[in-house]
Amino acid sequence: MPVLVNVPVPVNIYGHVHIYGHVHVYGDEHGQRGCLMDIKIKGSDMKNQEFEIRVAINGREYNIFDINQLEEKGIANIRSLPFSIRILVENLLRKLDGRVVTEADLLNVARWKKRYDEPVEIPHHPARVLMQDFTGVPAVVDLAAMRDAVGTLGGDPRKINPLIPVELVVDHSVQVDYYGTRDALTKNVEKEYRRNRERYALLKWAQKSFDNFRVVPPNSGICHQVNLEHLSRVMIAQEIGGKRMAYPDTLVGTDSHTTMVNGIGVMGWGVGGIEAEAVMLGQPYYMSIPEVIGVRMVGALNEGVTATDLVLTITEMLRKRNVVEKFVEYIGPGMKNLTVTDRATIANMAPEYGATMGFFPVDEKTIEYLKLTHREEQAAITEACTKAIGLFYTGEKDPEYTEMIEFDLATVHSSVAGPARPQDRIVLPDMERTFDRILGCEHERDADISQFHDESGTRSSREGRCIPCCERRMCDIDLNGRKERIGDGSVVIAAITSCTNTSNPFVLMAAGLLAKKAVEMGLSIPPYVKTSLAPGSKVVPDYLRSAGLMPYFEALGFHLAGFGCTTCIGNSGPLHAEIEGAILENDLTVAAVLSGNRNFEARIHQSIKANFLTSPLLVIAFAIAGRVDIDLTRDPIGIDPNSELVYLHDIWPSSEEIGALVKNHLTREFFKNAYGKIFEGDAFWQGLPVAEGTTYQWDDASTYIRNPPYFEDFTLELNRPGNVRDARALILLGDSVTTDHISPAGAIPQDYPAGRHLIGKGVAPEHFNSYGSRRGNHEVMMRGTFGNIRMKNQMVTPKEGSFTLKFPEAREMSVYDAAMAYKAEAVPLLALGGKEYGTGSSRDWAAKGTTLLGVRAVIAESYERIHRSNLVGMGVLPLTFRQGQNLETLGLDGSETFSISGIAEMTPRKVLPVKAVNADGTEINFEVTARLNTEIDVAYFENRGILPYVLRKLMAE
Repeated sequence: MPVLVNVPVPVNIYGHVHIYGHVHVYGDEHGQRGCLMDIKIKGSDMKNQEFEIRVAINGREYNIFDINQLEEKGIANIRSLPFSIRILVENLLRKLDGRVVTEADLLNVARWKKRYDEPVEIPHHPARVLMQDFTGVPAVVDLAAMRDAVGTLGGDPRKINPLIPVELVVDHSVQVDYYGTRDALTKNVEKEYRRNRERYALLKWAQKSFDNFRVVPPNSGICHQVNLEHLSRVMIAQEIGGKRMAYPDTLVGTDSHTTMVNGIGVMGWGVGGIEAEAVMLGQPYYMSIPEVIGVRMVGALNEGVTATDLVLTITEMLRKRNVVEKFVEYIGPGMKNLTVTDRATIANMAPEYGATMGFFPVDEKTIEYLKLTHREEQAAITEACTKAIGLFYTGEKDPEYTEMIEFDLATVHSSVAGPARPQDRIVLPDMERTFDRILGCEHERDADISQFHDESGTRSSREGRCIPCCERRMCDIDLNGRKERIGDGSVVIAAITSCTNTSNPFVLMAAGLLAKKAVEMGLSIPPYVKTSLAPGSKVVPDYLRSAGLMPYFEALGFHLAGFGCTTCIGNSGPLHAEIEGAILENDLTVAAVLSGNRNFEARIHQSIKANFLTSPLLVIAFAIAGRVDIDLTRDPIGIDPNSELVYLHDIWPSSEEIGALVKNHLTREFFKNAYGKIFEGDAFWQGLPVAEGTTYQWDDASTYIRNPPYFEDFTLELNRPGNVRDARALILLGDSVTTDHISPAGAIPQDYPAGRHLIGKGVAPEHFNSYGSRRGNHEVMMRGTFGNIRMKNQMVTPKEGSFTLKFPEAREMSVYDAAMAYKAEAVPLLALGGKEYGTGSSRDWAAKGTTLLGVRAVIAESYERIHRSNLVGMGVLPLTFRQGQNLETLGLDGSETFSISGIAEMTPRKVLPVKAVNADGTEINFEVTARLNTEIDVAYFENRGILPYVLRKLMAE
């Protein structure tokens, strides 16, 4: 049993430095584990220069900070720490200045504990910031507005300037308007520039106006894949103070899948744009020291199992273990069996399994990958420095973790996830039965396959084969003069997309081989399936062409549609009008299959209810079958021209075949060519005008870029928020409400407030573009908040969409209209939710829109990490119910008025009383916990957000 000894004596831990206070010594039956915490430092003069060492690399010397000396000096047991925590130790040791980073901060992380009863905050300094355009454009708008505010206050607008490197990759705007032809890519890019010319001109202004700000232009790739293959340094080499320094590459990104770079040992995760703005302006990223879950991998993947199957299995497992706000770190002999791109696939989906990171330490495969991707110098620096300071994983000794999970790779099977959450994994043989359950049928299907093709011998969409209650709704459509039949379970979108999988040459070569075998056997894809190939890097088509596989993708309709996120983020483009009409008229549950990382409701396409994540191979397989309600391990996938049944195993490639192609056709030259001129852009980019000036010239007529209201009436004097009195609930939501629900990124419905606003500004519906592309315009975005067409507000159940009840009259109206009505009455607002509130992406507009609608606080059972931080960053108070309490147990239905006391004297995790009053005057009293986890959270909240906090701080300097 663990024991705790509390020793109130001075302890000498560093020469003449003495630590006075209570020393907590933990022990167990295996021996003592020492951990000094909650200490007061007296007389300390630790200098980080004492920990500098020199490493010679290819004839040049580099200075690095050796964290192992902390152990050699008896300060902390560094070699037992998780590798991710060691990187944090190096960061604080290197930034130790006694002011922003104190010795206490360093010791707190160097003496990392497996568990923390209360958060312990440290100031982390990421080395750089990664952005994409959907989140980057509003961040640039914020910075431009801050420059205006500084000028208004009499300061120098140039104070607002990134102090660390910022790299923005334009990848979120291209849509699949055209597909299935050789010129689809060119047409999609042309249309992308027509739609987004104003946004892209803003980015070119930012690149010219700000220092340390670089843009990777459109049509170049997906930010996380570009980061993995090119931008990441792993170890950064830089001249600092006349010395050549080397230190670990770390970053924050304005996209939740920034974690993909964890696959090569780079510490990074997603944050909201407002947090990223503070970091780029020189502020530390204040974070609680995390618990670290170790996943020790053993064994190897079985034949036919892909990295996609692996990550979907891990996502399901870790979601159940609740790793939210924790680091996950992968080690073990099984991890050594994975390629770097397999690791990156797993790291990419850390947000889906809830973790802050999914970290793989540097090892020999990392070094090989850096060499393959034309980063030989970085490979040499990384290998030498990580080995010198204990950041290189040899596999000889495992660190200690909060919890260790052993995971056997041999237990992974071919998988699909859906229909609306990435953690809802389905093993391939269960796909047919699962879809039955989606439709409400619990009966077993007939195993007979004779009905697969009709009397003429041609393929037809199969109808249900169990009792009549489970029969599929089917209908005939006319596609360009050809009669087709679609219904429940029909695949209408099949997209090979997303950095999650297109960064992995093994699965893409495998998909190409499967396509080749399918074409050679005479198989094709039904014309009602919208197919697309949108890789995250221009390296991909190079090696696919080199391997001779590109013609087979194209033969099945998977032509290049763009180098960007496309379908994975909802930019799937329109369906054929006949298909769209049939879906809506018959209320069909059709499906999309994609090699992406998210499948939330209405994300992929607003008319598609069932969306399934899977490997590129199975995307093609389901597209050929034309349906998802099929057991591909048993049923035929199609029939050849001779009426012979073809099964999935007939076209599935072997690992030996795939490996040979990867070995022979994935070359260093492809990476060199793709990234040699990555910042130059195409002719469209080069032809865009560049605006001049320190401050941005706002156009009042613009419907894309507007000066945001965050600094209206701003003063340097702090005006802290007061208590909430007689607030109303704007919306009452259930569990797993995503940021896609709160702030959708896709199509703008013309009959919703945002659509009506754009029409009022003279914008025709065909030119609406998407919510994501309009994030530089707060007028559109606040109208789109809580605007998902699948939103389930329990106040208007069973109705779905952006609707609520306005009290006390209980009148139904749009969420936006209700918020404006409450604002006119000076009524403060709350949002109420359940578990995992704000799951999903890093989009800060889910918090920005919330505050602009007048929501003072959110009360939920639990939050996802990034959205909680974003709420705090916008001055919205995140609150949690007491354990065991929720909306249902308290009997809250949204009709009450709410008062929250104790806000004026805020402290971290303060318990606040809430009084809810029903219409009849009866009261419901309960307590909530303020999820302001640290003192800096409190400071941000009291300043009504991060940006006002930073602005006041900069103006005081």
